Amino acid sequence: MKLLILGGTQFAGRAVTEAALARGWDVTVFHRGRHAAPEGVAVRLGDRTADGGRATLADGEWDVVVDTWSGAPAGVRDTARLLAGRAGRYVYVSSCSVYVWPPAAGYDESTPTVESSPDAGDVPYAEAKRGGELAVLDAFGDERSLLVRSGLILGPWENIGRLPWWLGRIARGGDVLAPGPRETPLQYVDVRDLAEWMLDAAETGRSGPYNLVSAPGHTTMGELLDTCVAVTGSKARLRWMPAETVLAAGVEPWTDLPIWVPPTQEAHGALHGVGVERALAAGLRCRPVADTVRDTWAWLTSLGGAAPQRPDRTRVGLAPEVEERLLREA
Repeated sequence: MKLLILGGTQFAGRAVTEAALARGWDVTVFHRGRHAAPEGVAVRLGDRTADGGRATLADGEWDVVVDTWSGAPAGVRDTARLLAGRAGRYVYVSSCSVYVWPPAAGYDESTPTVESSPDAGDVPYAEAKRGGELAVLDAFGDERSLLVRSGLILGPWENIGRLPWWLGRIARGGDVLAPGPRETPLQYVDVRDLAEWMLDAAETGRSGPYNLVSAPGHTTMGELLDTCVAVTGSKARLRWMPAETVLAAGVEPWTDLPIWVPPTQEAHGALHGVGVERALAAGLRCRPVADTVRDTWAWLTSLGGAAPQRPDRTRVGLAPEVEERLLREA
């Protein structure tokens, strides 16, 4: 298989590139040159946001294109149109954020989506991803378009900072504020499982939208944090605190305390209650949380503990002084 990955140097794109190379695929990476591409790929440099920035894609044919773009939909539109006659299938990494928010727990691919346009410029994230989907459909049609609506993605190469923040905080030791309840169910997909499923789906000719995340309740907040303690070898003491206490202190779920959303909030169903029957029936398999946490810690350690950070995303994590105050008052 000949694969063109648009991006391919960080997080989801990197995982797709590594997985394709491991399969012996012929991989071309189109990127801006800001990060080194994995060894073994053909590189075409360019910036789709610049005039003439797609010039290096003017020739070549591929079986599959994978695109992780999350900016203006017009960026997907123009790239997809350029490649429509020279590529077999277009896989667009979208998001469950495209659904009208917040969708009820158990929602599937038939749930209404936000309004958007493939011609849109800079728009909010949900509209950008939906516009990207529409751009792919416009250029490649229903039968040659695979829309991967990912949920929470964790694993090595993460440049958002969610799991890396927890690992780093727990590795420092001491008393760690752990937001309850311990049994709060979590749903995510390891970036490598996401990549493998996308390549399998593209190779077998799947099309249409798929929610791509583990089954609901794949793990719990307690299991995740206990595993962080175990893999880091930390002497940290998890201090479990009721969700009501955490919220009353003005702490923001998902951002101040990454991954966590209280099960009493609507957002929990939207983020950790995604209906994934279609993807599971299409072969999605998700590794245990211990593997994701262990391998993410090994990757972080190889970097000296400092994870990369996407410049277009706000840093996550609880301020130390807020944590100290809450633990002192508990």
